[in-house]
Amino acid sequence: MINFDWPWVAVLLPLPFILRLLLRPVEVVNEAALRVPFINDFITESTIEHRVDVKRKLLWMAIIAWCCLVTAAMRPLWLGEFVEVPVSGRDLMLAVDLSGSMKEEDFVINNRRVNRLVATKIVAGEFIERRIGDRLGLILFGEQAYLQTPLTFDRITVKTLLHESVIGLAGQLTAIGDAIGLAVKRLREQDEQSRVLVLLTDGANTAGEVEPLAAADIAAREGLKIYTIGIGADEMIVRTWIGSHSVNPSRDLDEKTLQAIADKTGGRYFRARDTEEFVKIYQLLDELEPVEKDVQRFRPKTALYYWPLAVALCLMATLLLMRVYTRDT
Repeated sequence: MINFDWPWVAVLLPLPFILRLLLRPVEVVNEAALRVPFINDFITESTIEHRVDVKRKLLWMAIIAWCCLVTAAMRPLWLGEFVEVPVSGRDLMLAVDLSGSMKEEDFVINNRRVNRLVATKIVAGEFIERRIGDRLGLILFGEQAYLQTPLTFDRITVKTLLHESVIGLAGQLTAIGDAIGLAVKRLREQDEQSRVLVLLTDGANTAGEVEPLAAADIAAREGLKIYTIGIGADEMIVRTWIGSHSVNPSRDLDEKTLQAIADKTGGRYFRARDTEEFVKIYQLLDELEPVEKDVQRFRPKTALYYWPLAVALCLMATLLLMRVYTRDT
């Protein structure tokens, strides 16, 4: 069906007729180069009828053009059928570590070795796509924590901004406490039963103004549940000029603190040593029970104002050309 955003603009429809009644017509002075006392003898009935017919057409074209112009100003919209949007009511914030250690290439995807951030983008991106009905937000942290995306239903934007993030964007160190504090600040005004933070890091807290456990205490008081993910392999073979040897690329990972953060807030700690474990972790997070709310309905709107506006402009252009033509003839 068709609806109007500004239906009150319709009061302007009789405006030209009101002005015609209130204002005196302009007197047209014709200064002919040749004055003929018997000029009426040159005017035939067919000429008079033609002029009357042209004026009538011009008047109707002007009326239609004005009606179309007012209709366009009323902002007509086409309302589609009602669409139901599933809304779980969960406000889920992702906090992703962009410190320098995330460049460690200890993950394998499609038989290709990739760094930790690339693996995070791929697996977390699929997780974001599946969270239909949740409001998602994105925090990126290194030496400092930044809100990259506020809470939104627009999953495409969240995924895009995650994929555009680069290592070192927020500094080389890791401020886990600041990331938790920022999440608490952004989620404080939301429903207490729906606040969730998924924090992903591969190291220990080495920067920031807030200690992680102190931030976890604040989060617990605010009702923010935190799921922590420690990312990085336990063993990796490194080849050097003297041969191959095994190293632990996750030696700096502070699992004890991440476990304590999850315990304090009622969440869970997960360990992602490879891509398979990473995928399983996000599948487990998908099973979080949503907070039930009423289904939201909306009707898609399509603007139609440009159709009457185009008709009005075409008619006005035609009127102008006809006025010039009739004046010349």
